[in-house]
Amino acid sequence: MRNVKVLNSDLLINAGSFVLKVSLSLCVFLTVNKHKPWIETSYHGVITENMDTVLLDPPLVALDKDAPVPYAGEICAFKIYGQDTPFEAVVLNRTSGEGVLRARGPVDCESQKEYTFIIQAYDCGVGPSGVDWKKSHKAVVHIQVDDVNEFSPLFREPLYRSSVIEGKIYDSILQVEAWDQDCSPQYSQICNYEMVTAGTPFAIDRNGNIRNTERLTYEKQQSYRIMVSAFDCGQKRAKADVAVLIEVKPVCKPGWQGWNKRVDYEPGTGSRQLFPKMHLETCGGPLSGVKAIVQLQTNHIGKGCDRETYSEKSLQKLCGAASGSTDLLPAPSASTNWTASLVTDSSRDSDLIYRFDGRQAANVPDHVVPQNLTDQFTLATWMKHGPSPGLRAEKETLLCNSDKTEMNRHHYSLYVHNCRLVFLLRRDFSQLDTFRPAEFHWKLEQICDKEWHYYVINVEFPAVTLFVDGVSYEPYLVTDDWPIHSSQIDTQLTVGACWQGGEVSNPRFTQYFHGSLSGLTIRPGRIETQKVISCLQACKEGLDINSLESLAKDIKFHFNPAQSVLVVEGEDVDNINTAMTKVSYINSRQFPTSGLRRLHITTSVQCFGEDTCLTIPDIKAMVMVLQPSEPRITIAGSNRLVRPGSELQGAMGVAPFKELFITSTVMKGDGVTHRPGVMELMHNLDYCDVLVIGDELDLDRESLEIRHSALLGKHLDATNSTSGISIYGVDSMAHYEQALKQVRYRNWKPAALTERRFRITCSELNGRYTSNEFILELSVLHRSVLVEHVNHMVAQPQLMRPVHHPLMIHTLNSHTTGAAPPTATVIIVVCIAALVVIVVIGVYRIHSTQQNGSKEDEEDTKDPELDWDTSALNITINPMEVHHSHTIYNSRMYTWNTHSLLYIC
Repeated sequence: MRNVKVLNSDLLINAGSFVLKVSLSLCVFLTVNKHKPWIETSYHGVITENMDTVLLDPPLVALDKDAPVPYAGEICAFKIYGQDTPFEAVVLNRTSGEGVLRARGPVDCESQKEYTFIIQAYDCGVGPSGVDWKKSHKAVVHIQVDDVNEFSPLFREPLYRSSVIEGKIYDSILQVEAWDQDCSPQYSQICNYEMVTAGTPFAIDRNGNIRNTERLTYEKQQSYRIMVSAFDCGQKRAKADVAVLIEVKPVCKPGWQGWNKRVDYEPGTGSRQLFPKMHLETCGGPLSGVKAIVQLQTNHIGKGCDRETYSEKSLQKLCGAASGSTDLLPAPSASTNWTASLVTDSSRDSDLIYRFDGRQAANVPDHVVPQNLTDQFTLATWMKHGPSPGLRAEKETLLCNSDKTEMNRHHYSLYVHNCRLVFLLRRDFSQLDTFRPAEFHWKLEQICDKEWHYYVINVEFPAVTLFVDGVSYEPYLVTDDWPIHSSQIDTQLTVGACWQGGEVSNPRFTQYFHGSLSGLTIRPGRIETQKVISCLQACKEGLDINSLESLAKDIKFHFNPAQSVLVVEGEDVDNINTAMTKVSYINSRQFPTSGLRRLHITTSVQCFGEDTCLTIPDIKAMVMVLQPSEPRITIAGSNRLVRPGSELQGAMGVAPFKELFITSTVMKGDGVTHRPGVMELMHNLDYCDVLVIGDELDLDRESLEIRHSALLGKHLDATNSTSGISIYGVDSMAHYEQALKQVRYRNWKPAALTERRFRITCSELNGRYTSNEFILELSVLHRSVLVEHVNHMVAQPQLMRPVHHPLMIHTLNSHTTGAAPPTATVIIVVCIAALVVIVVIGVYRIHSTQQNGSKEDEEDTKDPELDWDTSALNITINPMEVHHSHTIYNSRMYTWNTHSLLYIC
């Protein structure tokens, strides 16, 4: 039954058997919403990520039994129930009830792969206002998000490292791993790996395992760097390839590792560690003890190592040896010219070494040969000798004293025969007419090992002891012989061979020596002490250990006397490693010999219950001693001296080198600006020679000498000859300077002498560094010309350095005419007065010199250090100070001669 409401309209109503026509203007049907919409109970949907449309199965359709009644039979909405559901349902056709499910925004599979929520359908109710609308039952919607391959694979590590042992084939050296951010199994899984670097002996499987395809060799290549890429199952390649470093290690071989083959040593830096990172590789074997021997090989340096290379006399004084030794192999000079013909080993730095090849020998002058050999004396030398050539070795003579003529008797000699050292000493027949010990034989390996050794023979007749490198040896054989009958035949002392002057038609050398010698000396009357012998042969370089207190208690070590061999022993490998890192090289010389020093390390290892279980290869390394900054020794001072002959005749003569001074500088580089700078260096000298230039000294009329008192308190000695004076000994430059200032020249017959010239040279390290040649000219003023030339006498200052001030002469104002200005007048008056004073005092000094010469000599004798020179007045005029011009009389300053004074005036 329907309710009808008529509004201003005609309406026909069929009421059974009749029809009623009603006129209506408006008819509105009033319906009732009797049914609920109907939908499926569940839906399954799929949406592709980053898309908005959901594909549903079954499609989203709502039905209503009230259809086709408007509103009640129409579908107006779908509503979704679920927390944070990013979807919405839209009605496409209200009449058919079709709808669609869409995403409200981008859906990301990586955030959420599927969604589940509730959906209901709503009809339109009973009218346009939606009043009394009905909703369907609840349906479950399951939506799956389909993945898009939007991400590239990424490796989990930025770099992969591994190592292999050479010679092995590995199934898997290491595994690389990549991952993908995509959500689906298809796109998130890594399906393949690829080796990007071509030509390598490696391969990779789909799981990322890298293996080697051939046996690797450490000598061929120590490491490999390969690039690897990855692909996901959608064949998308990794965004960035990854690097794989594979290090090839040698087969584990026991030995020392972490050491450098070369270590540079800067002179003056003290102790330098040789192996700061050294450690012993034992390949995991249990050890019970390790013994390492470190050898510093310096046999090619000078006389076997870096020793002090001062002259033999200087070294003996430095070591406290008794004086009186005679050097039979000195450096060639004017006074020691018998060694000039010998061959020196110029390749050796700093050491004076003579090389004998079987053709060189030298006769020692008679005045040099010690004449007072008694029952006590010492013979010492450095020798380097190898096996004698030929099957039948002949005697090789180092030193021989034999008859000069007529006969061929050997009085004493030192020679090598078949690698045996023999000392011959024939006593004089007049002492004792019986058999006496005459030949002393020693058989030692050192004699023919081609290395430098220091030999000292102490004679306390009849006992003779040999010291080799400070170690004493008694002779293994002593042969007796008859004494030599006394004769008037002169003897000849030779070095390098023996002189055969008799029993042959032509006197000649015989029994030549093959080898090298240095510093052959004889000291009569005394034998050398063990302490002095050790000092004379001591090395200035060697091995050392830093921080002894930090070594473990089980570490044992000891050095040989020369500190060229170090033995380290211990039970624990780690403690041995720590000890070896502290092994150092040290060179205490101020100017060490540059060049390489070889290092040799031998190691023995003991295992439990076995003598030796591992073989450790020897180590050969080197220390390179860098070139030291060489000093420049300079002698300076006034090089001209004028003295009257009367002063030369005095008891003390004159001191010509009062103003001399010695300096030494080295060039030092600036570490910041790399510019060299000069730095003054304080070090020792070992000799200074004062030689006369021209004719040698005539001892009947002149002398050049130094008093013994001038050397007291210093490590200096002096010798003089007709050639000059030699001051020697290892001492400071200041002491040498003081000694040279007290050298006196005296001439008691100076009438025929107008000038004398002297040359001074000084040396450090036996001539390795020499000074400049300082020339001084001494002019002599004679009585007949003393008045005329008195103005040329120059009084040299004695206790101060010469300071030369420039003499500035200002010309008078050229614009001033007429009379001279008052200032110029004052200067002229002062100059004339000064000139008169000079002449008067000069005449007075001539008279005083003649009358009081002996008195001045006495004063000089009393205090030579305060030897004031009053032979001339010194006038200093400063023309710059016009208003304060004055005259200074000072016997300690330079003298201006009258020519200069008149020129200024």
